[in-house]
Amino acid sequence: MINGWFITGTDTGVGKTFIAELVLEGLREAEYAAVGMKPIATGCRRTPEGLRSEDAERLIAASSVHGRRYDEINPYAFEEPIAPHLAADLTGRRILIDVIYACCLNLANVGLVVVEGIGGWRVPIGGNDTVADLAANLELPVVLVVGVRLGCLNHALLTAEAMADDGIRPIGWVANILAPDMVRESETIMALECHLRMPRLATIPYRPSPSLRAELAQTLALAFVTA
Repeated sequence: MINGWFITGTDTGVGKTFIAELVLEGLREAEYAAVGMKPIATGCRRTPEGLRSEDAERLIAASSVHGRRYDEINPYAFEEPIAPHLAADLTGRRILIDVIYACCLNLANVGLVVVEGIGGWRVPIGGNDTVADLAANLELPVVLVVGVRLGCLNHALLTAEAMADDGIRPIGWVANILAPDMVRESETIMALECHLRMPRLATIPYRPSPSLRAELAQTLALAFVTA
């Protein structure tokens, strides 16, 4: 059995990595054994040790458990910054959910696993599989990150609708403010809360200060653990 969470988002660039980082930092502060996982990453850089994902490295740094193999945390790393199924096709590889599940199960032996998806809920990862299929196979509670900006209502509601169609009800959502001058920010969040009909676990302001970041990390970790 895998204990942890699957973090998905309404789109790419909405702050999934940042939220996963905060959760891991909060769990670490609360003295939970926890490790981050980025199963699939594109836009990776070449290093002497092989391709490395900045997102995966951030999750590794935030984790309280260290010493795991990189390819357990990020089993599928691709250099091209494109959709995962296209990146896999370019390299002649196939992204297999069974491989990801096995890596996640190994990580679960050492603690809670915070899994960050790639892109949004319906992003193809190969064949007929999407991020939704990956989340369903891992059988982890799902948290939705909504990047609060113009257009987020449509993206969030369509994502929630797709999740419901898949039989998935997230344990909650996180409002991540993406712009310092968002017009009608509070009203937008209230509209999201009304229409999403799931608990809002936290609201993350634009570029929080270090002290506020620590507070938010504790709040998020507690919200995840108790959701």
